[in-house]
Amino acid sequence: MRCIRVLAIQKLCIILASRLFRSIMVSIPLIHWSDGINKPEKRSNKRFMRSLLLTAICVVIMPLSAFGNSAFEQWVEKFKAEAVGKGISASLVEEAFQGVEPISRVLELDRKQPESRMTFVDYRKKIVSTRRIQQGRKMMAQHRALLVEVGLRYGVQPQFIVALWGIETNYGKNTGGYDVVEALATLAFDGRRSRYFRTELLNALRILDARHISLEKMKGSWAGAMGQCQFMPSSFLKLAVDYDGDGRKDIWTTPADVFASTANYLAQSGWRGSQIWGRRVQLPSGFHVKMAGMKISKPLHMWQKSGVRKADGSDLPVASLNASIVLPDGKGGPAYLVYNNYRVLMRWNRSTYFATSVGLLADAIAR
Repeated sequence: MRCIRVLAIQKLCIILASRLFRSIMVSIPLIHWSDGINKPEKRSNKRFMRSLLLTAICVVIMPLSAFGNSAFEQWVEKFKAEAVGKGISASLVEEAFQGVEPISRVLELDRKQPESRMTFVDYRKKIVSTRRIQQGRKMMAQHRALLVEVGLRYGVQPQFIVALWGIETNYGKNTGGYDVVEALATLAFDGRRSRYFRTELLNALRILDARHISLEKMKGSWAGAMGQCQFMPSSFLKLAVDYDGDGRKDIWTTPADVFASTANYLAQSGWRGSQIWGRRVQLPSGFHVKMAGMKISKPLHMWQKSGVRKADGSDLPVASLNASIVLPDGKGGPAYLVYNNYRVLMRWNRSTYFATSVGLLADAIAR
């Protein structure tokens, strides 16, 4: 908030200064050719007035800019002291904050509100595209031996590892180009969610201090999510895996670490390797939307009894599973019967759009 306020005040001062000097210039008597002033002198006069106006605006703005930078610099100094006090290398802290400044684009993205809500059907077409499915199958074939090995070790079906990889970073191609320390420092200083991002910033420094990644290579999203599986620093410290045994948990460039870290996240969140995520279903006429949602969980035989059927109209499977009905687009939209693993996907990203798309992409990749 402090960054935004300073920028707003600066803009206001520019407007006021411009209006003030426009009024002054209008009040100055006009120079006529008959006054004996030649053309070069007239141009010089205009240049002088423009310079005067620019100087005045700078005089107004510079103290405010200095105030804004000073506030951030003071915050950084206090944070650096805190980081060192928590056992992070002083030299690493100094290096990490060398030249760090608030990133205005990060603040814009943090506050960005979509003008209209995309329907799930449109979201699904975009996320579970034919191209992404084909690329997922190609990646599955390319890394099959490793994915099967990781899947068996953590009890996670390989297609779900690949689906998350594909949706998060397009199979490692789009991992984000923001300096993680600078982005997190911007959000921690801002004040809107400062406590959360302050903790993430400390954790990012711990990752650097442990030499899992170099400072110049620690890139991520505007919110600080890192690597091909887009872990926040706290998730990295808890769940990232050094699967290839080289001493570094490299979720940026090492497929083995990326896959194992993803699988470990799911396993630690309660994934069940013997179950699927869910399926699309038909709802009976008169189905009340109040019966939908993750808070309502019933055994499969109860949903069968109430008239819920598979998408092709056949009976639900006979299994000792509890399930919930999810309607991403609300009444009239597609309906899904979801199980425990869907809840795990919701822990990764608390969005029914996201969780359902991961399940659908995983199914398509495995076909």
